[in-house]
Amino acid sequence: MNDYSGCQKHIFKYNIYTFFLLFAISIFFLSFFVSCDINAHTFLKTESTIPNELSSLHAKAAILMDGDNQRILFGKEEEKELPMASTTKIMTCLYAIEHGNLSDKVVFSKRAASAPKVKLGAKSGSQFLLSDLLYALMLESYNDAAVAIAEHIGGSVEQFCADMTQEARNYGCYHTSFETPNGLDSAKHYTTCHELALLTCLALKNDNFCKIIKEPSFSIKELKTGQSYSLNNKNLFLTSYNGAIGVKTGYTNNAGYCFAGAIKKDGRYLISVVLGSGWYPNRRYKWEDTKKLMDYGMNNYSKKEIPLNKGVPSKLPLKRGYKSTCTLSAPKPVSLYVSSNEKTKCIITLPASLTAPVQKGTAVGSVVLYIDSKPYRSYPIYTKQTIKKRTFSWCYKKLFYYFIH
Repeated sequence: MNDYSGCQKHIFKYNIYTFFLLFAISIFFLSFFVSCDINAHTFLKTESTIPNELSSLHAKAAILMDGDNQRILFGKEEEKELPMASTTKIMTCLYAIEHGNLSDKVVFSKRAASAPKVKLGAKSGSQFLLSDLLYALMLESYNDAAVAIAEHIGGSVEQFCADMTQEARNYGCYHTSFETPNGLDSAKHYTTCHELALLTCLALKNDNFCKIIKEPSFSIKELKTGQSYSLNNKNLFLTSYNGAIGVKTGYTNNAGYCFAGAIKKDGRYLISVVLGSGWYPNRRYKWEDTKKLMDYGMNNYSKKEIPLNKGVPSKLPLKRGYKSTCTLSAPKPVSLYVSSNEKTKCIITLPASLTAPVQKGTAVGSVVLYIDSKPYRSYPIYTKQTIKKRTFSWCYKKLFYYFIH
C-alpha cells in the first residue's frame, strides 16, 4: 500500500515536471514563431518597395498599364475605391457614342441648364447636336453638357448612371459605381485606378472617342439661334509629353486632382491613372505624377514576344474513339512589355490522354505564363477535331473490313 502511494507521488511529481517542461518548450517555440512571423511580415513589406523613380508620387493611388495586354506595370493602391471627379466623363462619352446617335438633337432641360460650373452656360430649351456636346464634354469638361447627354440617352440622369454602372460591370469592373454623369462628388460615385485604366483602354479602341480627345480646339453651334461656342482642350499633357494621345482631367474637393493619360511612342502603348494627386492649388501634381509614370514605363520596359507553344504536343492519345489520337491547337505567341530584370517561363498542364467523344474547340489543357515566378495569365489548349465515341457497330464493321482485306 505504501509502495503504491509512493509510486503515485512519484508519478505525480514526474507529471508536474513534464508539464512545466513542455509548457516552457511551447512558450519558447511560440515566441520564436511569433518573432519569425513579424520578421516575415516586415520582409514582405520591404520586398514590395516602390521604384526610386516613383517614390515621390503625390497621388493617393496610381497605376501604369500595358495598353495592349492590360498588364499592370506599376501600382500604388490601384485597387482602392476612390472618387474620380471628371475622369468619369470617359465613360459618359464612350457610353453616349455606343448607345446614342451622334446626329441626334439634344435639348437642354432646366436641370441641365442649372448644373454647376464648369459649364457651357446654355439656357433651358437650347438645342445641340449630340456629337457637338461630346466635344464640350471632353475638351472643356462641361458639367451641363454631361447632364444633357445623360437625360437624352438614359431618359434621366439616374437611369443613365445606372446603365453606365451596369455597362462597367459587363466589362468586369465590379468596383466602379456611377451616380453622376459629370463626376461631381456623390456617396456612391467611385472607381479604382485599375478599373478606370481598363475603361480607358476600352474607350481608346473607339475611333470617335479618340478623334474627340485629340482635338486641340473645336467650335459648336446652338441649333435654334446659331450662337457659336469655342472649345479648347484643357488636357495639357497632349502638348507637354511626346507621344501623348489623351485622355481626361478631373478635380473635385473630395477627389482632388485626377488624370487618366495615354501615350503611343516607340512601339509602346501605355495607360496611366492618378487619383487624389494633390489638392488645390497644386494642379501641376497630376502632370508631374503622370510624366514620372510614363517615363518609368518607357525607360524600364520593352516589348518581348513570348512563345507559348514550346513543349505543347501536336496531338494526344485518344481512348474509345474512332481515331487513336486527337490533334491540338496550341496558344499563339504573346507580346508583353517586360523589364530587363523580369524572367518569364511557361508551365503546360495537359492530361496524358483524352477519352472520346471529343468536340472541336474544347479546352483540354492550358499554358500558364509566369513572370518572376508569379502567374500572369492562363492560355487554353484546344482540340482541333471532333471525334465520336466508338460503337459496337463501328467495331464490327472494322473487324469485317480487316477480315475481307
